[in-house]
Amino acid sequence: MELPVKSPDSGGRKYPYRLETRDLSYKLSTKFEDYFRCDFCGGNEGRAAAKFILKGVNCEARPGQVTAIAGPSGAGKTTLLDILAGKIPPCEVSSGEVLVNGNPIDVKVFRRVSGYVTQDDALFPLLTVEETLMYSALLRLPGGRKEAGSRVKELMKELGLEHVAGSRIREGSSNGISGGERRRVSIGVDLVHDPAVILIDEPTSGLDSASALHAVTLLKSMAVNQGKTIVLTIHQPGFRILELFDRIVLLSNGFVVHNGGLNLLEERLKFADHRIPRHVNVLEFAIDVIETLPVPNPGTLSNINREDRKITTPIRFERKLLVYPNSRFDEVLILGQRFCSNIFRTKQLFATRVIQALVAGFILGTIYFNVGNDKGKIALQTQSGFFAFTLTFLLSSTTEGLPIFLQERRILMRETSRGAYRVSSYVLSNTLVFLPFLLMIGILFTSPVYWLVGLRKDTIDGFLYFSLVVWMVLLMANSFVACFSALVPNFIMGNSVIAGLMGSFFLFSGYFIAKDKIPSYWVFMHYLSLFKYPFECFMINEYGGEQGERKCIEIENGECRLYGSSFLRQQDLKDSQKWTNVGVMLGFIVGYRVLGLVILWFRCYKARN
Repeated sequence: MELPVKSPDSGGRKYPYRLETRDLSYKLSTKFEDYFRCDFCGGNEGRAAAKFILKGVNCEARPGQVTAIAGPSGAGKTTLLDILAGKIPPCEVSSGEVLVNGNPIDVKVFRRVSGYVTQDDALFPLLTVEETLMYSALLRLPGGRKEAGSRVKELMKELGLEHVAGSRIREGSSNGISGGERRRVSIGVDLVHDPAVILIDEPTSGLDSASALHAVTLLKSMAVNQGKTIVLTIHQPGFRILELFDRIVLLSNGFVVHNGGLNLLEERLKFADHRIPRHVNVLEFAIDVIETLPVPNPGTLSNINREDRKITTPIRFERKLLVYPNSRFDEVLILGQRFCSNIFRTKQLFATRVIQALVAGFILGTIYFNVGNDKGKIALQTQSGFFAFTLTFLLSSTTEGLPIFLQERRILMRETSRGAYRVSSYVLSNTLVFLPFLLMIGILFTSPVYWLVGLRKDTIDGFLYFSLVVWMVLLMANSFVACFSALVPNFIMGNSVIAGLMGSFFLFSGYFIAKDKIPSYWVFMHYLSLFKYPFECFMINEYGGEQGERKCIEIENGECRLYGSSFLRQQDLKDSQKWTNVGVMLGFIVGYRVLGLVILWFRCYKARN
């Protein structure tokens, strides 16, 4: 097939990259070893015997060529690609080494000059194709919006995505894009910074023959025209796709059975007395009979000219790539814009929360209508029940953000592992975006319910303080969910953990069981409860201050039997706690955010190292 390519002159690229493995072996680690990784144990000493995934692998990938790693399922294709990409760090490799231009691989540097496209497409479904590439370009290119826009237009033309630039990524809908287009967007996300090396896991997976051919043809064109080093894994390519590969690394049970061109593979099959049937391509047939092929001596796997092996690359020059492309302020701004787009387009999170806040405010207001003006023990219990139910509603309704946090986490780990931005910038932008959003939700809820229930009406201060506490409650719950979304593995586990802890907080808040009745070994839960502090704030706001001295809440025989201030003293509450409790809630907000940052940083650190 004819390709729109020029002679392989590396496209004028000054620094081509040759990847090479020498006697590379890798085995699965046990769970115990996962806790004591080589970063801490200082090497592979003391490791128990385990199953080897790769055994003595020698292979190479050259600039200006497409190298395909092939083999049956379980042969070790993805594992080898992960090692080449630095996803599995060199210290976890059992033996052997990975070389880049003849030098041992520096993972942190290599990730900046390479792009790694995983088999699963980690994309935001509600962003358009152009927005997805634009945000990736803004985060990975230092030149600002103008340079990013120019690069995105060039890339969309190169990837054949111009006609779907305004379509959203989402799948399974009339206005989404096809599987092939989605795959090309995933490739584009890792090409915005124009990497010299591209590694792709199963680029044709889930695609029809036409889309698969288009994807591989695109990669071939990039290799030849731009001098990129392209390495991909593939299972069983068709005839036309097979013709596009310059080099094939054929694996079987972790061993390299073949490392070289297609013609050489065909000669080896004939030498082993195999006749290739008509209408069956060479690679497909080789995989079928792979168990009968001998494993060559490692020294004969490739005919490499030793003097041509090393392409000198000034490592000092590449070290400057370790600097983040943008300042922290720019990172927060870009990530905040992207997060806003996702929130406002997620109907379950934005529209539903807005409607929920308004409807819940009106319904609660009509249920507890004018209860704030009633007097007596029953009225007091009813009003306390209103405060308790309000907190239950506000704290339990924030778990809707869990799926978005989990989706963001996957993309966060992928982007930070490639040096796109700092983890702290993500946490800060996420927090700043939710501040006004949850303030709006809080006001929509408090505006109807406060006045319908008939709470403190003497001054506007009571309403403003009530609204502030509601806002703080929403922020506490949001920070709590964000923290545990960084910790839990999936939505089901996260929902269970969050629901269980919220129930525990409610139980130990002091509403059901007084503090002095709680067993001493459970008292700490009383102080950790997210219900305790806002509940006390509601009570102090309603019955404290100068108004509390005059507000009668129980009348007997025409005389006031209990004033608001006396009721607070019975509950061991003081007016001074009105603002100290707000400070404690602010501490919970910051604390959960910081804890979430630490967990995310640790996850991303493990992914990078």
